[in-house]
Amino acid sequence: MVTWFCSLNHIVQALLATLFTWSITALGAAIVFFFKKVNKNVMDFALGISAGVMLAAAFFSLLNPSIEMSLELGMNPWLIATIGFILGGILLFVSDKIYSLKSKNTSSIKKRCSMLITSITLHNIPEGMAIGVAFGSLIYNLEGATLASACMLALGIGIQNFPEGTAVSLPLRREGMSRKKAFFIGQLSAIVEPIAGIIGVILVMRVRMLLPLLLAFSAGAMIYVVVEELIPESQTNSNKALMAFCTLIGFVIMMILDVALG
Repeated sequence: MVTWFCSLNHIVQALLATLFTWSITALGAAIVFFFKKVNKNVMDFALGISAGVMLAAAFFSLLNPSIEMSLELGMNPWLIATIGFILGGILLFVSDKIYSLKSKNTSSIKKRCSMLITSITLHNIPEGMAIGVAFGSLIYNLEGATLASACMLALGIGIQNFPEGTAVSLPLRREGMSRKKAFFIGQLSAIVEPIAGIIGVILVMRVRMLLPLLLAFSAGAMIYVVVEELIPESQTNSNKALMAFCTLIGFVIMMILDVALG
C-alpha cells in the first residue's frame, strides 16, 4: 500500500490526501446520527493534539522549506517568509471580518450557525492548499519536504477536521434540522479541501518561483487557525493543563516524524 502510494503522481497523492481529510470531516459530521452530544474531553483532546501537529507542520513542513527554497532561488528568505506568512493570516482574518459584517441582520441563532459553517469552510481552503503545496514541493527535493512530512500534515489536518465536522452538524441538529441535512452540510464544509489541494499542487509544480511564498502563506494560515480556533477551544476544558500538554505531545510527534524521516 505504501509503495503504491509512493509511486503515484504528486497531484494524485495530494488529491487522495485531501479526500482523506474530507472523509474525516464527514465522519465527524456523521456523529449526528448517533449522538445528541459528544464528550467534551474527547473533542478537546483531539483539538489539542491536532493543534500541536499543525504547529510543528507549519514550521518543519512549510516555513523551513520556504526559507530553504528562497535561498536556492536567490530570494531574500526572511522577506519572502514574512510576506507569505502574514498574508496567510490576513486572508483568514479579513474573510472572518467580512462575513461577520454581512451577518449582522440575521437572527442570533442563524447567525451563529451560519458563521460557524462559513468560518470552518474558509479555514479548510488554506488547509487543503497547504496539503497540495506540501506534496507539490516534493519534486524539488527540499530539506524538510518529504513524503512522510506531507502525509503527517494531512493526518494532522484530518484529526482536527473530525471535531469540525461534528461542530457543524450537531448545532444544526439542535436547531431543528434533520439528521441527514445536518450531516450533508457538515461534510460539505470540507469539500473545498480537495479543490484547494489540487490548485496548490499544480501551482507549485508549474510555477517554481511561487513555491517559497505559497509555503509561507500556508504556514501563516495554519498558525492563524491554530491560535484563533483550536487552542482557544481546547482551553475551554476545565483541565486546561492537560489540554496544553496534549498540544505539546502533538508537536513532539510531528517534530520527531518530520526530523527522523526527513
